[in-house]
Amino acid sequence: MFSWKSPPPKAILTPCIGVCVLDASGHCEGCHRNIDEIARWGSLDDAERTRLMDEVLPQRAQARPAA
Repeated sequence: MFSWKSPPPKAILTPCIGVCVLDASGHCEGCHRNIDEIARWGSLDDAERTRLMDEVLPQRAQARPAA
């Protein structure tokens, strides 16, 4: 018997670590996203999420003043 199966849904990558507090610059202290990036996250494509996670967010984390 032949059966079509839907591929499993892809996981949406997220940098969220559950520390959801915005700092004075408007970036989350946990994931380093700004409020616009957080709000749009679910509608971004995988390429844009990957770019943010691999390039933008690490740069923001590195530029953050030491606690």
